[in-house]
Amino acid sequence: MKRLFDLLFSFVGLLIFSPIILIMALVAALDTGSSGFFLQDRVGQHGKLFRIIKLRTISAKTSAISKYGKFLRRSKIDELPQLYNVLIGEMSFVGPRPDVPGYADVLKGKDRAFLKLQPGLTGLASLKYRNEEALLALERNPLQYNDTVIWPDKIRLNNWYEEHRSFGMDFLILCYTFLPFLHFNAEDFMEERGISEGKVF
Repeated sequence: MKRLFDLLFSFVGLLIFSPIILIMALVAALDTGSSGFFLQDRVGQHGKLFRIIKLRTISAKTSAISKYGKFLRRSKIDELPQLYNVLIGEMSFVGPRPDVPGYADVLKGKDRAFLKLQPGLTGLASLKYRNEEALLALERNPLQYNDTVIWPDKIRLNNWYEEHRSFGMDFLILCYTFLPFLHFNAEDFMEERGISEGKVF
């Protein structure tokens, strides 16, 4: 059921949003002085690398995020091209967000459990850390804070999702994603569903 949902809605999404994606990509190309699309290797299901697709947000001249790029990131519009990743089966709508090599692929033992899943456009960790860039901007050493605080917590959240996932849970996660005015607390979400929700796929 999950794959059928992903296939159907990614196809419909691309039909609807393709003109917007192409226009945004053209603007991104003019804004950054490079290709409007950004491709990067990410760690996918079973630790296999795949190329994720985003709209480019970083200027080729300054290597900094442009004003337009900040808008794309803040609105998450830069993620729209990943509907293609979902369509071809590299990603799902809901699942652990795929990281660059050097994180998920080097995990050992039970910490790797979530790699059984397809990476997602959104997930528990994505919701909890939807303002991750703002959090990191407050830290003196953003990389250290990410590696010692945020990343271990993402591992915990992703592995909890792997153990308790269900189609109903995915639907709720999508609702919280597309309706950001709804209050979301990851700990409350897990506590309420840790026993009642079980694997169905």
